[in-house]
Amino acid sequence: MVSFEKFILDNGLCVIVNHDKTTPIITLDVLYNVGSRYEHPEKTGFAHLFEHLMFGGSKNIPDFDKPLEMVGGDNNAFTTTDITNYYINVPGPNLETAFWLESDRMMELAFNKKSLETQKSVVTEEFRQRYLNQPYGDTMALMRKMAYHKHPYQWPTIGKEISHIENATMDDVKAFYHRFYNPQNAILTISGDIKRKEVEPLAEKWFGGIKNHHNTLPELPAEPVQTAKRTTTVTRDIPAHAIYKGWKMSSRMHADYHVFDLISDILANGDSSRFYQHLVKEKQLFTSADAYITGEMDEGMLIVSGNLAAGVSPEAAEAAIDEEIARISQEPVADEELQKVKNKAEAMNEFQEISGFNKAYLLSYFELLRDAQELNYEVEKYGVITPGDILRVASTALTEAKASVLYYLSGNNT
Repeated sequence: MVSFEKFILDNGLCVIVNHDKTTPIITLDVLYNVGSRYEHPEKTGFAHLFEHLMFGGSKNIPDFDKPLEMVGGDNNAFTTTDITNYYINVPGPNLETAFWLESDRMMELAFNKKSLETQKSVVTEEFRQRYLNQPYGDTMALMRKMAYHKHPYQWPTIGKEISHIENATMDDVKAFYHRFYNPQNAILTISGDIKRKEVEPLAEKWFGGIKNHHNTLPELPAEPVQTAKRTTTVTRDIPAHAIYKGWKMSSRMHADYHVFDLISDILANGDSSRFYQHLVKEKQLFTSADAYITGEMDEGMLIVSGNLAAGVSPEAAEAAIDEEIARISQEPVADEELQKVKNKAEAMNEFQEISGFNKAYLLSYFELLRDAQELNYEVEKYGVITPGDILRVASTALTEAKASVLYYLSGNNT
């Protein structure tokens, strides 16, 4: 159970305080309700670009890292399809430095041509290295493009095309910043040995005067129900054939979200999982096989994947995967097997709540979803899942007509 208190400043900024007296380090987390899902289809990759730009200096602080290093702090950030999250870890007595730094870049970034061009170069190089030049690097981009035709989950956080970042103008990035990087579109969470009565004056001092722009978020198009199998085949310079097969799953706050999560764990979480035992160990069709959920706020995906053993055809590999999907869709999972993955889910949730950063981020994230208190119901939601729930969701969602399949073939493998 993660305890917290919550209050909202006059400008709309939601502030959450988790008092944890067990650590001398305090985490200040700022979550912005902007990921790639809110980008224009012809100007993608901006949320990720801002993850970099936000460290390039603000109105009163030209060097973000230096003052933080001087007080023994560290920081980082990450972007997803749904959110952008920034966090600072700092010794308790130096917490105000973190307030100063984060509030200044929320108030006004120091936009300049040199910083923009530098960060554009960094991001485009990352695009090339991680997605274009890395073996299997573009798999999720290909899967998203195939699975989503309307919803903006159809492109990855790095962007749809590298040219979108290369061609980004100063006016483009300023407009994006002023639309999304505002108090009413952010959640500030503090976790550590500090109480609300100490946080409130700091939050008011450093964030209370930042203007609320009252911007409205874009209305996202709903993804139509998929009614026919979709396939894509590509050939790359990779060591082995691979296959990726995905299905749409429920949104993050839907009651079936946790059922999809357990289905993926039954299939491929650990050496005792079905994929490892049947596809890797017994049949030796794959050198590795996995199943996972993208876990997004709207309808994400459950994806199964595997690297094929030498001499195994993609057709044989997919047929073996389909056998496992048919089994979980037609035969009730044993109570013991279901309890095993429930125990793993519970342990993972408890582990996540150990670190101050994880608690701060998760409180912010669940507050964005609906209410920070939802974090404390996660284990309970896994616990009530029955074999009937697994069977119902698998048989309904994991059908061939709803599948998107990527055959990722090696040009060196015949």
